[in-house]
Amino acid sequence: MAITKLLVANRGEIAVRVFRTCRERGIATVAVVAPDDAGSLHARTADEVVEISSYLHSEEHIRAAKQVGADAIHPGYGFLAENADFAEAVEAAGLTWVGPPPEALRLGGDKLSAKRVAREAGVPTLPEGSPDEIGFPLVVKAAAGGGGRGMRVVREAAELAEAEAAAEREAAGAFGDGTLYRERYLERPRHVEVQLLADAHGAVVAVGERDCSVQRRHQKVLEEAPAPNLDSDVRAKMLDAAVAFGRAIGYRGAGTVEFVVENGAFFFLELNGRIQVEHPVTEAVTGLDLVAEQLRSAEGEALATDCCKVEGHAVEVRLYAEDPRTFLPQAGRVERLRLSSNSLLQGVRIDAGVEEGDEVGIAYDPMIAKLIAHGRDRDQALDRLAEALAETEVEGVTTNLPFLRWLVTHPVVRAGRVTTAFLVESPPLEPPPLVDAAATWSSPWRLNLPSPPPHSPPDVDSAAHARGPADGGSATVTAPMPGTVVRVEVEPGDTVGARQALVVLEAMKMEIPVHSPFEGAVKAVHVAVGDRVAGGALLVELES
Repeated sequence: MAITKLLVANRGEIAVRVFRTCRERGIATVAVVAPDDAGSLHARTADEVVEISSYLHSEEHIRAAKQVGADAIHPGYGFLAENADFAEAVEAAGLTWVGPPPEALRLGGDKLSAKRVAREAGVPTLPEGSPDEIGFPLVVKAAAGGGGRGMRVVREAAELAEAEAAAEREAAGAFGDGTLYRERYLERPRHVEVQLLADAHGAVVAVGERDCSVQRRHQKVLEEAPAPNLDSDVRAKMLDAAVAFGRAIGYRGAGTVEFVVENGAFFFLELNGRIQVEHPVTEAVTGLDLVAEQLRSAEGEALATDCCKVEGHAVEVRLYAEDPRTFLPQAGRVERLRLSSNSLLQGVRIDAGVEEGDEVGIAYDPMIAKLIAHGRDRDQALDRLAEALAETEVEGVTTNLPFLRWLVTHPVVRAGRVTTAFLVESPPLEPPPLVDAAATWSSPWRLNLPSPPPHSPPDVDSAAHARGPADGGSATVTAPMPGTVVRVEVEPGDTVGARQALVVLEAMKMEIPVHSPFEGAVKAVHVAVGDRVAGGALLVELES
């Protein structure tokens, strides 16, 4: 059945992106807005707007769709996008769900179930189990999670209990499910994902892969297609494995199967049963509109082709309101925003979630825009992206723009040899080593490198403000970034040691501890659990 009016159960850049394809297809659009998000860009872009109490309340989206006569719901990414109960409720309400079947979401969304299905389909997986079974280092993961939330790397037994407690809290807060599992941890893998398209008639095809190895806090920063320096045999086997997994769970629509790749071997990581943030790089090299393919699949159409030709190379970066060194989220009003566009710079696409004058708050993901460059080859794509970033201007809020400019010119990135440990081993904005990057990062001698520093929530000590002397008198510790207080670890009168956690903040659903800068005593605590604080807000007073 043809879709005539579509509601996007999401906000920001992805809602704007879906609306663009709907306009091209003559489909009326409906935006939903939470009370603290009125006037946002996605609301200004849609044909109609309905206020809802929360983006996380499935019944509110269905009510809104019924209220305005929409006949379909697109979930975007994040929020309820991979919630099988939501998909089921949408279909039960007589609406078209633009996404995979609920049962496919259940099988793919639970990581333990997904790994079982992958093994049965002949797809390689990393071993999971107890520390005695898999050894250290291991990674604790949320069974219902993704995006680095509810995830902790553990290198020795003494760290395990605290890591699991923190991961469980994050998982429960982000996904409503604190179930965890342990998996063998690879130190320097690449993160490569395969884009799937599937229809209701049983056809499942892979339309290329993307490399997403540049990450901070297990969240992607730069993505590209096709994956550079990937052995053709490994690529072919990975595409086949992704298709086998999609068929095994009865997939439909657009989705991504993610893998880690190390030393010529690849292992299943997870399924993303939705459109991905990085989908534009695949669109750039294939000429496909993946949102249009989602809509066609939801309408019951068969896939138009069983193959896909990849032409050229595309690279995407995410422009965030965050500190360019610590990656801590920032908030504020975008007083000036100048972004390159196709009319200004050939081969560059901008997918923005805000406009000049909009507010970036602490309640939602602080992504401002995605910049995507396409070229005849990888060098040209990176050159175009570097030029686009040079033209970009943002004022009023701190962004990662200096970091992105540094990143796309880094010799290791230019050589296409990054791993997921890149940003741990190459601190942001530091001058790169004066070496032959391609030779230095070739895989044979990477096997003998020492373990990189542990991946963990960002150390905010350098960003936190400790005002006052450490050798006498009092000092104040203030919030290094906007967030919500999820734990207060001290009380007035307590004696604390240097680097002891005082308060734990949550930002972007990650737990971030704020530590004491020196040994001393707690004079006063100015926050309580549940408080939302701005950057610079007073947290704790100390006496040394």
